[in-house]
Amino acid sequence: QVQLVESGGGLVQAGGSLRLSCAASGRTFSSFHMGWFRQAPGKDREFVAALSGSGGRTDYSNAVKGRFTISRDNGKTTVYLQMNSLKPEDTAVYYCAATDHFARNYTIQRTYSYWGQGTQVTVSP
Repeated sequence: QVQLVESGGGLVQAGGSLRLSCAASGRTFSSFHMGWFRQAPGKDREFVAALSGSGGRTDYSNAVKGRFTISRDNGKTTVYLQMNSLKPEDTAVYYCAATDHFARNYTIQRTYSYWGQGTQVTVSP
C-alpha cells in the first residue's frame, strides 16, 4: 500500500502562485509514476500533470502547460506541483495519484492505483 497526503492548497488571487506537495509513504517511491489531477465543482476530474519515477518523462495538460511544473524529490518521497500565473478556472480540488505499473497513458485516471484525499485550490479574480 501507498499513502498519499497532499498539502499546500489555499486561496490566491489571479496571477499568483502556489506550490502543492504530495508526501508518499509505504513503498519504494522512486518506482512510482506520479500524477496530479483536479476536479472543479460540477465537472469531471481531469488530468493536470504526470512525472516518471526517474523524472525523465513529464506530461502536462494543454490547460496548464507553461504555467505549472511537476517535480519530485525521491529522497523526501514527495512530488510537487508548482502553479504559476493562476487563473480563476484553475479553482478545483487537486489530487495526487501514484502507480507502479507500466502504462501506455499516464494522463488517464484508471492508470493510477493510489490516490490522495485532495487539497482545495481557490483562485479569486
